[in-house]
Amino acid sequence: MIIQHHISLKNYNTFGINAYASKFLTINSVNELREILAKESDVFLLSGGSNMLLLNNIEKLVLHINIKGIEVVKEDDSHAYVKVESGENWHDFVLWCIENDLGGLENLSLIPGNVGTSPIQNIGAYGVEIKDCFYQLKAIEILTGNRCIFDKPECDFGYRNSVFKNSLKGKYVITSVIYKLTKTNHKLNYSYGAIQSELDSRGITAPTIKNISDCIIDIRNSKLPNPKEIGNSGSFFKNPVISTKAFNQLKSQYPNIPSYVISDSEFKVPAGWLIEQSGFKGKRFGDAGVHAKQALVLVNHGNATGKEIYELAQNIQKKIKQDFQIDLEIEVNVLS
Repeated sequence: MIIQHHISLKNYNTFGINAYASKFLTINSVNELREILAKESDVFLLSGGSNMLLLNNIEKLVLHINIKGIEVVKEDDSHAYVKVESGENWHDFVLWCIENDLGGLENLSLIPGNVGTSPIQNIGAYGVEIKDCFYQLKAIEILTGNRCIFDKPECDFGYRNSVFKNSLKGKYVITSVIYKLTKTNHKLNYSYGAIQSELDSRGITAPTIKNISDCIIDIRNSKLPNPKEIGNSGSFFKNPVISTKAFNQLKSQYPNIPSYVISDSEFKVPAGWLIEQSGFKGKRFGDAGVHAKQALVLVNHGNATGKEIYELAQNIQKKIKQDFQIDLEIEVNVLS
């Protein structure tokens, strides 16, 4: 293991923020991880860099988690339990599942990032979250180097949330995740968003998991910018959940407001719609901006700093609160 010094993290975060790591080390195995943690526990963990906004340089050892591997660890007539190492690219893993006719994650196609961070955020899209297929994960406790196993209840999954964003934040390194995927009778979910209309346009009446994945890839490509072309971290804000009373008040003012029913007492409102109504869609403030096709996405047009993007996010939050009396919550991890 060779520790590098003063390394730019521009190519290690999808926002393309040119922050620097004072020390940088790529980790390719669990043994390497435990070996370095035995020497130094004050570390900064870096995976795919897709859900983070760097505000400053990192003045500690950055561990780039690059552990690879996918294998079926057990199966029965209806399910396969697939163990995937934390350094695997998420979308590549989803495609691997589809190629092997394993269902459950197809709605999560083209989400940027690596597998190791998927449980932290409980990533989700188009009516599906990883908790729906999650079985178990393995992790290393940073302070002790102990190997630990977390089952689904212990992860305390919520909307874009888990125990690893709360009481256990910064205490563990996730090294692998096991997903329980269907082998037969796949439960397809295509009622959310534009999936059904995309299937209709292709004349597909009996979709497969690959059909669902292909449609979602095309939908996401049509609306979301490619981080390789313009810096971004996907959805920057969570879609707010508000009370039925608050929603009905908004509905009286904005009859065309889109929404999703959560329960008798709650509605989810698209954050992108709120941001667009407040006039931010497509706006640029220096090199920090709001994407022209999807207002939920903040972008780096080239040389924006993390602080400039964060300032834009805060201004959006203030305007949404002023216009709609809704507190817009940031989904991306803001790292100071």
